[in-house]
Amino acid sequence: MITGSDLYHVLTAVVPLYVAMILAYGSVKWWKIFTPDQCSGINRFVALFAVPLLSFHFISTNNPYTMNTRFIAADTLQKLIVLVVLAIWSRVSARGSLEWSITLFSLSTLPNTLVMGIPLLKGMYGDFSGSLMVQIVVLQCIIWYTLMLFLFEYRGARLLIAEQFPDTAGSIISFRVDSDILSLDGKEPLQTEAEVGDDGKLHVTVRKSTSSRSEIFSRRSHGGMNSGVSLTPRPSNLTNAEIYSLQSSRNPTPRGSSFNHTDFYSMVNGKNASGASPRGSNFGNGGYDEESGNNRVNGQGNTGYPAPTNAGIFSPVSGPAGKKKGGGGDGGGKDLHMFVWSSSASPVSEGGIHVFRGGEYGNDLGGVPHTKDYDDFGRNEFSFGNQPGPNGVDREASVLSKLGSSSTAELHPKASPHGETKPAAMPPASVMTRLILIMVWRKLIRNPNTYSSLIGLTWSLVSFKWHVQMPAIVAKSIAILSDAGLGMAMFSLGLFMALQPKIIACGNSVATFAMAVRFLTGPAVMAAASIAVGLQGTLLHVAIVQAALPQGIVPFVFAKEYNVHPDILSTGVIFGMLIALPITLVYYIVLGL
Repeated sequence: MITGSDLYHVLTAVVPLYVAMILAYGSVKWWKIFTPDQCSGINRFVALFAVPLLSFHFISTNNPYTMNTRFIAADTLQKLIVLVVLAIWSRVSARGSLEWSITLFSLSTLPNTLVMGIPLLKGMYGDFSGSLMVQIVVLQCIIWYTLMLFLFEYRGARLLIAEQFPDTAGSIISFRVDSDILSLDGKEPLQTEAEVGDDGKLHVTVRKSTSSRSEIFSRRSHGGMNSGVSLTPRPSNLTNAEIYSLQSSRNPTPRGSSFNHTDFYSMVNGKNASGASPRGSNFGNGGYDEESGNNRVNGQGNTGYPAPTNAGIFSPVSGPAGKKKGGGGDGGGKDLHMFVWSSSASPVSEGGIHVFRGGEYGNDLGGVPHTKDYDDFGRNEFSFGNQPGPNGVDREASVLSKLGSSSTAELHPKASPHGETKPAAMPPASVMTRLILIMVWRKLIRNPNTYSSLIGLTWSLVSFKWHVQMPAIVAKSIAILSDAGLGMAMFSLGLFMALQPKIIACGNSVATFAMAVRFLTGPAVMAAASIAVGLQGTLLHVAIVQAALPQGIVPFVFAKEYNVHPDILSTGVIFGMLIALPITLVYYIVLGL
């Protein structure tokens, strides 16, 4: 039976987290203490130090040799059940899709265990439940978030291949991805070059598009060969704010460039402005039409693939249509990297970790930054939807349209004019798997939480096996930052909430459906899985309550980066956090009767 004292202990453990969140919210929304750039610095500290060290602290101090196998089996079974059901639904239902399967899997199985779950469950059921939550955190970081990345990259690979090789994808036997490409998320235009081998099969190379490379050269030439970035803040149409960014990558932006490619080649090769590009082409009298964005063969626009069989290389460009020569750099191809995981530049420098930042920095002012009122921040610049640009053009769609990276994009084959459905051919499974694993690996090695989880698990295995104590000077250095982790994480979440135009970004009906999946379907499946593996008593209660925690933040970061229902996941994080305490208390009281 739950007593008043039990409820007080729960509130004692959880209310301080909400206090930190409310103070952060008020600091931006009411008292105007922090600017978006200052919020950026706070969030960067949380992303690179506080949360990884907090994760390391919990994992390294948990005994892996006493892990509850039944509890872990119940959690794993819950996720497998949801995966199987969603896989079947996406194949047999006309409404099923890979995008919705990923989103529903996130909503139903990936709660906020690290920040919210550990203190809440400790307050409800004692310290042993905190150890169970750490076990869930280890599995989430190592297995389930990696699976999420795999699914997102698989989606990006399918969209890229279907767009650029609609008829010849089945002939691809190898992919080589340039080292400067860190993801197939569709946020930057990519270029593919295919060589036909002796056996008639295609060997594909994926690299950044010509326009993207020209812009990088332009930035470096202005910022100095050693700096690699422009010395002045560049215009940006960043929307929203990043929270708990988890990657440490440098992803150059797909912003449209005013750089004249002809002048570039003439500068490099000493030709006049009318000189042809020095790069040879097997298309004959063909080229690339910068105004239309299409390849030209004998003066005719041509977007059909593949190239003629006598063409050794063909380079379809995935990305927005090229700008007219001399066009400004503030057009449709602006910086959309809301959730770039970077640690290499300042918040106002190109390619940096743009967190909690908005506004058109330096726009129409020749690159000179200017300030904006708080009323201006948090409106269009911080909206989640694909907001239209000044000319009514969808900002994100202008960059992502070629890859079809809409959050509602379907991967189902289109019907032919005769009404017959032709299945889209894909490369062999082994080829696709290797491509996706390469991209997932590049994401993981730039994620500080990957290192904190693996190092923490390794240390715990060594420490509890041979009873090795961490040196006091190291332990205290980690403790100083990890102790601040929970509070800073909640403070960062409050800043994020304050910069959003709406708490419910996806609409009331969709939000109701998402909350039902989060707080009803997830716990129901977990209860069934727990009973199936034999969990009883307090362990069963812990399993159900942890499944009713608010939405995890990492899946939201992924959803925004890959543009797969980010508004739904943002609502799950923000609104879910607000209603999580009363809902989990209801579960706690009902299960304790």
